[in-house]
Amino acid sequence: MNNKIFALVDCNNFYASCERVFNPKLEGKPIVVLSNNDGCIIARSNEAKALGIPMGAPFFKYKQLINRNNVHVFSSNYTFYGDMSARVMTSLKSLVNEIEIYSIDEAFLDISSFAYCDLEETAREIKTLIKQWTGIPVSIGIGSSKTLAKIANRQAKKDAVDVFDIRNLGVKKDILEQLPIEEIWGISTRWGRRLRKIGVETAQDLAEANPRHVRKTISIVGERIHYELNGISCIGIEEVKNKKNIISSKSFGKKVSRVQELEEAVSNYTARACEKLRQQNSRAQGLYVFLRTSPHIERDKQYSNGMSTHFSIPTSNTSKIIKEAKRLTNKLFLPGYEYQKIGVMLLNISDAKNEQGSFLDNENYSKSDTVMKSLDTVNKQFGSGALMLGAQGIQKNWRMRADRKSGAYTTNLKDLPIVK
Repeated sequence: MNNKIFALVDCNNFYASCERVFNPKLEGKPIVVLSNNDGCIIARSNEAKALGIPMGAPFFKYKQLINRNNVHVFSSNYTFYGDMSARVMTSLKSLVNEIEIYSIDEAFLDISSFAYCDLEETAREIKTLIKQWTGIPVSIGIGSSKTLAKIANRQAKKDAVDVFDIRNLGVKKDILEQLPIEEIWGISTRWGRRLRKIGVETAQDLAEANPRHVRKTISIVGERIHYELNGISCIGIEEVKNKKNIISSKSFGKKVSRVQELEEAVSNYTARACEKLRQQNSRAQGLYVFLRTSPHIERDKQYSNGMSTHFSIPTSNTSKIIKEAKRLTNKLFLPGYEYQKIGVMLLNISDAKNEQGSFLDNENYSKSDTVMKSLDTVNKQFGSGALMLGAQGIQKNWRMRADRKSGAYTTNLKDLPIVK
């Protein structure tokens, strides 16, 4: 018998909600957030959605509509959004023991131990506390499996309610009958096409299908989803695992043709990747650097290449990894091209607890870790970039365009709002 109960907590219009936390005047106003280099619209408040502004639309195409309706426009502020996400997740962890952070704005909770409570009322209390502690509004879906909790959360947003519990059998069947097969969590468009060929077109069809037939048509994952739709939990709460690879890359705000600017950029992206590496208490044994021009120009002006290197001893030392990143950049660089993007990937990541020696190289982990910890502590207290390596440069004319970026309210003392 299945006694599991899950909740999916999803932050409402997360990026737009973050912008409102430190600027209450934006409450009730239409907001859009732009992608890297202010290119496309990647987040919208409900008010902006009501104006007919679609997700992923190029900003320039809707500029007139945006100006006409006094829509507030912001460049992406990922450091701020990441910190706000961490605050929401930390708050949830203080309320519920078993939690899986699914994305920057979503988390699954195992609330089976709350079964004796009025779960809808409990969920509303959680919502109230998260709003009070972080300023971020959330919607909560409740179900007897993670798949059903995901569907319940979708319904909560659709019905504009705080909390939705899908465990009522009559309600559940009505919702599943109207949910297209491709909109189920875990079902891809390709799998949807296969299932439609055997007459499975809705979530309810999949719930009623022969599980062996489903497994044969798509995979064992499809069979698990079948059981999940029937309230039998097959996918439990997963622990957050350390990343095996870490990527850091952004397009330039303008085309770059000088190797010195590429070295600056790759040094900055490497420093950010190393910071993430140390946050999960890991070290990297490999590094990959890639470089490319715009793919939308004449073919004879296009260039794209990448190169990797291997460290004899795993390291998390920013200085050491930047040195190798710059060396690879110089090998990849060809004069005469206008570059649009450079990036780094840290490879073969291992736990920092497992120190590995070498006859060919050595690293004083104790000294290196102390220096890197000091670097991270200063940047955490005074804002990203407060302390950096000289290779990262000062001017950074290549940096991504972000003309409408809000302040780093939670990570930079200079950007703290002043109450008058």
